[in-house]
Amino acid sequence: MTTADRILDSAQALVQVRGYNGFSYADISAELSITKPSIHHHFPTKAALAEALIARYRERFAAARKEVDDVAGGRQRLVNYAGLYAETFADGGRICLCGVFAVDAESLPVEVRRATDGFFADQRQWVAGVLAEAGVPATRTGAAAEAYLAALEGALLLARAHGQPDGNGGHDRDIVRSVAATLVDALI
Repeated sequence: MTTADRILDSAQALVQVRGYNGFSYADISAELSITKPSIHHHFPTKAALAEALIARYRERFAAARKEVDDVAGGRQRLVNYAGLYAETFADGGRICLCGVFAVDAESLPVEVRRATDGFFADQRQWVAGVLAEAGVPATRTGAAAEAYLAALEGALLLARAHGQPDGNGGHDRDIVRSVAATLVDALI
């Protein structure tokens, strides 16, 4: 694993738990036992680091969606897609990286806001496509996709409010899946 990858891993974990404004290069430096100038060598600014995080997250999410696409039926694909969010939370109470950036949007550099919006545009397009394939009228797919994504992001926040996951698929992890199943039933 490269130093840049280690920096990204550390930063992602920090952002997903503390938020964009809740960590600094000093936190990464202490965790990885590297100097702050070494971090700046790879990511000259915090905005550059955030953009790299979002780019990597988008790629990973796109790959995970491809696995979800291998499942037959729109209903099951949407339920499995929600599993991506549930698994994120199961990993130490983390919430969606871009969901965190969205919460901090007013204090983010413009390029980070644009990258965050790009992630959500990807998700909206995919969810709307699945809904269309499942027979939801074209006039409703956009708003329905927005509602579904908002519900998943909100479910992560509710799960966090109820406490950290117990590591055994406990109650907190079920919130995301339960919200998703309820909404899928209402949409399809």
